[in-house]
Amino acid sequence: MLDNKDYISRLNKARRKRNRRFDPTYLLIGLAVILVLALLIGGGVFLSRRLRPVLSGEGQARDGEETETVMQTETEAPTLSEEEIEAQELEAAIDGVLASYQNLGIVQVSGYLNIRETPASDGKVIGRLDGDSACDILETEGDWHHISSGGFTGYIHKDYVLTGDEAKEKARTLVKKMAIITGDSVNIRQEPVIDPANVVGNAIQNERYVVEDETDGWILTPSGYISADYATVEYGLNEARKLDLQSMAINQYTNLVISKVDTYLNVREEPSTDGKIIGKMTSKAAGEILDSSTEGWYQIKSGNIIGYITADPQYTATGQEAKDIAMGTATLMAIVNTDMLNVRTEPSTDAKIWTQISKEERYPVLSQLDGWVEIELDAGDSESGEVDRAYVSTRDNNVEVRYALNEAIKFSPLEEAANESASRRSKIVNYALQFVGNPYVWGGTSLTNGVDCSGFTMQVYKNFGISLPHYSGSQAQMGKAVSSSEMRPGDLIFYANSSGTVNHVAMYIGNGQIVHAASRRSGIKISTWNYRKVKTIRNILGD
Repeated sequence: MLDNKDYISRLNKARRKRNRRFDPTYLLIGLAVILVLALLIGGGVFLSRRLRPVLSGEGQARDGEETETVMQTETEAPTLSEEEIEAQELEAAIDGVLASYQNLGIVQVSGYLNIRETPASDGKVIGRLDGDSACDILETEGDWHHISSGGFTGYIHKDYVLTGDEAKEKARTLVKKMAIITGDSVNIRQEPVIDPANVVGNAIQNERYVVEDETDGWILTPSGYISADYATVEYGLNEARKLDLQSMAINQYTNLVISKVDTYLNVREEPSTDGKIIGKMTSKAAGEILDSSTEGWYQIKSGNIIGYITADPQYTATGQEAKDIAMGTATLMAIVNTDMLNVRTEPSTDAKIWTQISKEERYPVLSQLDGWVEIELDAGDSESGEVDRAYVSTRDNNVEVRYALNEAIKFSPLEEAANESASRRSKIVNYALQFVGNPYVWGGTSLTNGVDCSGFTMQVYKNFGISLPHYSGSQAQMGKAVSSSEMRPGDLIFYANSSGTVNHVAMYIGNGQIVHAASRRSGIKISTWNYRKVKTIRNILGD
């Protein structure tokens, strides 16, 4: 049994032990230790992350900051969209194109600028630069740049050309995918099919065409389809096109045929002399042979007409004979490609508009000026026998100037009608048409050897017992005036010169066409009735 002293001693010892177990001081000390350990572990991880880019060279402390560094846990290359990649490629291509020019020039005209053989306004025209086309300026001589473009050299007036940084800035907006022709003469087709009937044009070596699409060995351009076998596609600027004189006219045809008749050659709907006449090829007119398998006949395309002509070598020429005839026949022509084109008395937009000429007509070119071309309309029946000279603008690309050959014109002879009046008119028209192709002679009265415009209508009417004076101005006072909606075959259509005086007459033959003695160059020919502005229409027959 414990004595009181021992009991008290043990009791106190137990109390002290119990007190130490729940002493808050020890609890605080424990918590402090745990916190310190947590800070040490977390700080190590933090510091290792902060120091990693510094130690590995991936980041640097910024100036003016004591301990701040750039923190990056992972690095990845940015992903570019397809559009961004194409933009980068285009930018690189543009830089390459600009670097290919030593002294870049960009033509600034709304139509085209003539390239001349010599640095003079009357220098021979050897090519053209369309608006926004590029050239390398070799040197400058006075008002003229000697340039290289499209594979040849020549001179252009410097007033129409951007140079230096201005040219480079402009050029950056003009670079496109271009088809650059590698063949001597390449067909442009309406469809991506090898078919002689779908040829719509011709391209020559070094010419450039904007690429709209590429598919199955064909390149689509605004002009049509070009075989990828004869062109390379690359980014570039448009450049000059060469006028290779008469040979350019021949290059328009793959299998050329030329009419050898003195007047005209019938184009028929079927390969038979009984086939319906659908067109006429005047003397030395050209066409493309589409098929020669039918004995005695060629299927041809000439102008907008597809039909058949005789294959008799007495009337048609092919091969080298055709080329030789074409070389001696092709002339520089202005070919209208808009519905109506203003004709002015002088080469200026301030000059008077005195007539209009119609689409697809071809007019002999008398001279070329920058932005203008002087053309021949008609000789009329003036005492001088000189042609009506007129000016048309080339600035809006409404007229194409190139060496060309005459082609077939659409034509169907009038059918004999049941009533006597219509029959008489058709007889007059068919009589007049037999003289197509015969020569123009001022003051002449021979339908075979030469007539002027009023001499032609006078002699045709004379054959049917109708008397007319030998002057277009006097003929315009006869009969009664009719509107264009009322005119019938056999009526006379009169045209005026720049002063408004009647100086030319033609006979309406139906189907929107006329026959007339046009000029020394054209002779008696068929044209569209509104090929130029009409002054008056007269019914001379009185029916």
